[in-house]
Amino acid sequence: MQEGNLEAPTRHPLDWVSESFYDQHSLNVELERVFDICHGCRRCVSLCQAFPTLFDLIDATEDGEVHGVAKKDYDAVVDQCYLCDICYVTKCPYVPPHPWNVDFPHLMLRAKAVQFKAGQASLGDAVLSDTDRLGHFAGIPIVTQAVNALNHTKPVRRLLESMLGVDRRAWLPDFARRKFLSVAPKGPSSAPRPGASTPGKVAVYATCYVNFNEPGIGLDLLALLDHNDIPYVLVDKAACCGMPFFEQGNLDAVAGKKEENIPRLAALAREGYAILAPIPSCTLMYKQELPLMFPLDANTQLVKDSMWDPFEYLMARHRDGLLKTDFAKPLGTVAYQVPCHLRVQKIGKKTAEVLQLVPGTTLKVSERCSGHAGTYGVKKAFHDAAMKVGKPVFKAIAEAQPDYISSDCQLAGHHIEQGIGLAFDAAPELAHPLTLLRRAYGI
Repeated sequence: MQEGNLEAPTRHPLDWVSESFYDQHSLNVELERVFDICHGCRRCVSLCQAFPTLFDLIDATEDGEVHGVAKKDYDAVVDQCYLCDICYVTKCPYVPPHPWNVDFPHLMLRAKAVQFKAGQASLGDAVLSDTDRLGHFAGIPIVTQAVNALNHTKPVRRLLESMLGVDRRAWLPDFARRKFLSVAPKGPSSAPRPGASTPGKVAVYATCYVNFNEPGIGLDLLALLDHNDIPYVLVDKAACCGMPFFEQGNLDAVAGKKEENIPRLAALAREGYAILAPIPSCTLMYKQELPLMFPLDANTQLVKDSMWDPFEYLMARHRDGLLKTDFAKPLGTVAYQVPCHLRVQKIGKKTAEVLQLVPGTTLKVSERCSGHAGTYGVKKAFHDAAMKVGKPVFKAIAEAQPDYISSDCQLAGHHIEQGIGLAFDAAPELAHPLTLLRRAYGI
């Protein structure tokens, strides 16, 4: 067996527009090749349910080899992958430039795209992935109140489970009565102050979740920018980044969202704005997935270079000597979970680094997956698996007895909160890191 690759991992562009990408036979050949390599390694067995599912299928064959697994059973592995990318970045020794060229997440994406083209997407997938349509409909004031109230009733949850496959036990977000973009204040009038490594002005890409579900997270970000004299603008008429469609393999819909967003974002990038998105999955979409889908599109590559995680930006401002440290309140003990889609951006633990600037604050950092993974954790077919994946995080946080639970991915945070509440009766307060930093400033 060849030795693992010691060079930095790289990613190849996605050839998603070619006919061969969707050829079932070609896909099966590549799945068997990669599954055989995974079978001989098994380093990723503890990451998620995709690998245990694969290895159980192999071990159940007559001779314990991949060629004995029926091709129709490959879908069971594909369905368990939620494209977190952790196996690629942290575990697999055979990623490119290794000659074996294993990119498990993007192979799973290809398989999901083939499934989607074959019409295998469910009604639940279609509803859950169209966050713009869902958010705008549920954002009508009278509809918002009705939807929020009904989503907390047992009959409606049973109906959602039977019709859309949404597990009746899974936590679901409420819809905000007023969207973030309708309540967000204008930025401060101070002049931009560029640093050695940071643009001096910011464009805030709200994301669907902040705009439709928890606008307070976005308002906290604006308050932090205001307090640090960083002028900002809001990205108006922004559409979903496309990640929910990406997770379903609906790549044509991803391309449609790209056409809506990239021209606006590229114009801001040309004007010298740092583009901040407060949800890691959305940041990753612009930093990695869209650039790999559209490697020759200059605007997409420009946006990639201008996209920042909020704490990545704030820590860079601190290095430039431009971040205020006039903190007024300690945060106590914070159990902070690093979301998978933030880990794979390879920027380090910038959220933890910023929060540790606050005196009287102790961080208990977990780098394990919460198990929520976008729409995966709310589905009836996968909710139990999602809770199983998150169990080590739930246990570690509960044992730390923190004052706060926090994660840059608020969906992961709520999933952890639910898991701790079920296993240990009560969970500490959940607060987004941006909310915690605002509290620390006392603003």
